Amino acid sequence: MTATLIEGKPIALDIRAEVAAKVALFQAKLGRAPGLTVVLVGEDPASQVYVRNKGVLTREAGMVSDEIKLPADTAQSDLLALLGKLNADPLVDGILVQMPLPPHIDSQAVVAAIDPAKDVDGLHPVNAGYLAQGIEALVPCTPKGCMIMLERIKAQVPKAEVAGASALVIGRSILVGRPMGALLLSANATVTMAHSRSRDLPALCAEADIVVAAVGKPEMVRGEWLKRGAVVIDVGINRIAKEDGKTKLVGDVHFASAVEVASAITPVPGGVGLMTTACLLQNTLDAACARARIKL
Repeated sequence: MTATLIEGKPIALDIRAEVAAKVALFQAKLGRAPGLTVVLVGEDPASQVYVRNKGVLTREAGMVSDEIKLPADTAQSDLLALLGKLNADPLVDGILVQMPLPPHIDSQAVVAAIDPAKDVDGLHPVNAGYLAQGIEALVPCTPKGCMIMLERIKAQVPKAEVAGASALVIGRSILVGRPMGALLLSANATVTMAHSRSRDLPALCAEADIVVAAVGKPEMVRGEWLKRGAVVIDVGINRIAKEDGKTKLVGDVHFASAVEVASAITPVPGGVGLMTTACLLQNTLDAACARARIKL
């Protein structure tokens, strides 16, 4: 058996096209485009690439993209003051502070300082609380992307149907694992939350119809752990060394063994990662519509 690949690129392109079409409608109604402001503190090379790519895709969707770059020694009080100004700016619909932040800045305090209505990362305690209660809110982009992938593949892979499924989430971060569990539960799955210290992970995997791996350990989940026909969503992105001294990207799932057991699986790279920015664009549009009290 060889699993169907759940590739992120075509789904992400569809979402971006859908967002762009709705952005045009938004602009026609309000006379302006939705606005996303990304704040980058410091000069982390990976973060600079992420921010640049987000800006390109935001503008391609017809939205306004503003990137504010601050030096690494920026005081926390100055960053919080900036967020206060962005919260009050009527032309800013979404605010994203790129992580990680320099060690002298409390990331939790920064997230809490963002207006929940503009929190397109979905990390503010208010949005997290709404999600936990099953109330519609801005949701972290990566788990939102995972849910969209499951929805869009189920016509081709019926076992990707979430309602009634036994779903295992491996990982408990506030960015992926915890919100992923809440989203699956809201979609009527029976959810088990696990992590790297869970006892007998293979036994938990063997019972799961859907496995979401977001634990941050390269190739930890083995194919022989999986229930035959399971759907596997691999959120992990890990860089490991090859025998020739070069490096490669792998997920949290051992792909070569899992692809022979699963009915469908996301590749790494080329899977979930491509969905995250597409869902950021969707969150920005949703935030703009909610603030303007319109539906498109």
